[in-house]
Amino acid sequence: MNNPQAAPTLDIVPEAEVTMSDMAEPEIPKIDIDDSSLYLNRELTWLEFNRRVLREAADPRTPLLERVKFLAIVSNNLDEFFMKRIGGLKQQIAASVYKTSADGRTPTQQVQECHALCRELHAEQKLILDELLALLEVHEIRIVKVADLPQPTREQLREHFSTDIFPILTPLAMDPAHPFPFISNLALNLLVTVRFPGGTETHMARVKVPVSKDMSKRLIPVEGANTFVTLNDLMIDNLDMLFPGMEIESCEMFRVTRNAIVEPAEEAANDLLEMIETELRERHFAPIVRLEVEKGMDPVHRGMLAAELGLNEAEDVFEVEGMMAMRDLFELAFLDIPELHDEPHRPVEHPLLAKDRRNIFHIIRENGPLLLQHPYQPFATTVERFIDTAAADPKVLAIKMTLYRTSAEGTIVDSLIKAARNGKQVAVLVELKARFDEAANIRWARRLEAEGIHVNYGVLGLKTHCKLIFVVRRDYAQLRRYYHVGTGNYHSGTSKLYTDLGMLGCDEDIGQDITQLFNYITGYSPPPSYRKALVAPYRMKHVILEKIRREIRHQEEGRDGLIQIKMNALEDVDITRALYEASRARVKVDLIVRDTCRFRPGIPGVSEGTRVVSIVGRFLEHARILYFRNGGDEEYYIGSADMMQRNLESRVEVHAPVEDPELRQELRLILDVQLADQRSAWEMQPDGTYVQRKPADDTGKGTQETLIGVAERRLAAASKHKEKKIRSRLLNHFQRRLRSNKEQA
Repeated sequence: MNNPQAAPTLDIVPEAEVTMSDMAEPEIPKIDIDDSSLYLNRELTWLEFNRRVLREAADPRTPLLERVKFLAIVSNNLDEFFMKRIGGLKQQIAASVYKTSADGRTPTQQVQECHALCRELHAEQKLILDELLALLEVHEIRIVKVADLPQPTREQLREHFSTDIFPILTPLAMDPAHPFPFISNLALNLLVTVRFPGGTETHMARVKVPVSKDMSKRLIPVEGANTFVTLNDLMIDNLDMLFPGMEIESCEMFRVTRNAIVEPAEEAANDLLEMIETELRERHFAPIVRLEVEKGMDPVHRGMLAAELGLNEAEDVFEVEGMMAMRDLFELAFLDIPELHDEPHRPVEHPLLAKDRRNIFHIIRENGPLLLQHPYQPFATTVERFIDTAAADPKVLAIKMTLYRTSAEGTIVDSLIKAARNGKQVAVLVELKARFDEAANIRWARRLEAEGIHVNYGVLGLKTHCKLIFVVRRDYAQLRRYYHVGTGNYHSGTSKLYTDLGMLGCDEDIGQDITQLFNYITGYSPPPSYRKALVAPYRMKHVILEKIRREIRHQEEGRDGLIQIKMNALEDVDITRALYEASRARVKVDLIVRDTCRFRPGIPGVSEGTRVVSIVGRFLEHARILYFRNGGDEEYYIGSADMMQRNLESRVEVHAPVEDPELRQELRLILDVQLADQRSAWEMQPDGTYVQRKPADDTGKGTQETLIGVAERRLAAASKHKEKKIRSRLLNHFQRRLRSNKEQA
């Protein structure tokens, strides 16, 4: 099944009688844009995005170990999908929610269709893995069975098992005296059936496979170049050490996925941090939403597991052929074999910051706003330099920041602590509800609080998702507001893997907007109005809808309307409906949507003038750009919000205008390159499926390779320009010296 969802026939309202005067301009068919068939399903389109990622694993143009990496990414994504999306739908079913989604599906229907599509993806993963293992064999990279190794090698592995693995294993029996054990989320498990010698009765035990960064890796190297065995296979080969004197009847592998949606009522919590800690503990014991078992498991054992775990065996049990938990293939993908990877990417300095070691605030003030493009430009010498300079600069009085996700290897937290120790006023909004980063954010919050930093957890009932750094500095006799507005997290690790944008500036109006916003999220100020910034949840959606309607008016008045939006997801029904209205009015609409997208392009009378493009490449597309032609008075925005109901109505988000002509040219280049991409672009068809564009030959470069080259050329051109300016200054200096010497002579 390649079509993620059926495309029902649209109900077209009969046209009115056509007169001769109408012949020059055909009447646009009147189609009800509230028809559910126009709106694609959020969950199914997200799974289809993973099919596109999976195609990168199958694409021979992608280097071999990068293909293995994409296979691991899809496996990891599907784990999170079951934890978050299937978990949420299961909660709706348990609560007897029958309300249909915008696409006309009940929660039960969505779960059933998602399960079917996931089974397809699992089958595709197996076929691709088999192909990749054969190709890896050509390069002498192997995952082998312990039983197939020479006896001396098996003895060495047995010694390793005895000393490094056996002590941490805990077989747990299952019988009337030993209740069914607790099963950890996403852990691999062995279901071992044993029998006493000469006996007829069998007994069962569960053994957890201890794969974790703190214990042991899934792939264990064997003596020799790049040959591995799996930890679970090594355990199976040495079960006699775990069950001495017993006869091993069978050993079968299984794995469970638990619901990650465990959110108590925030309004009733006296302490938000304590509530999040409680939620993390409860998530450990959350209901199970998926059971994976190895293909061929004894039906009795399979049924027993499903019953003990409270699952519907027909719906919730997934049979896995081949390698279970393919996300562990990351261990293989990171092998240091350069010829099997993409060419190393080394970010190049921002042209205005390269080799200019002056105070970064002077550079911003003199040159105007700076547009940062990650990972093409380094995070360390742009964003981290900005906040580190602020921490040390004696003229800086205050630093405020939103922290949704960050990393241990970056300097952000250290710079904030340094600023506080230097006597600056520091306030940090730490979002405790950042999914799967809650524990890390609790640690950051406590560390910051221990240093006397004002830590806030945001607005009650809302996630704070905006990416902002705000610095107040005394410039000469006045206070000036400096800021960074970003599309991505303050995370040095993901800044190397995600494509994001940021803007460093000191525009007075934007600075005042950010001042008001921080007063709102750290205090009790009512939602204010803003001068330039678009801020959710109170005004952003309304303003975007009005800008879409404005393009319709421009089109009707003879000025070609154009809307271009680059985002991760388009899920909000109101925005989708407004884009249909614009397209039906013949406004040109270009959508660059990474994953979830409700909008269907190319439908006669509704969206034939619209394109929906998805870019899949070596980096994860993460930047958001809004563009409106506005009758020639163009508008560009960058920011943190996707066009999703949760972002626009239930989160604090910010999009900031980009007004500088040179920065607008950079954004225009990004949009044009992505829309014209013939290597990494997938184009949505009217029925919701995607077709990958094909270049005329194999020399075509994708968006990300093109932008790597653009960043390099831009830096080189700026360096030459600087060299010319330096040479000119030196020449003028020597000419002045020469004139002075002549005058003295």
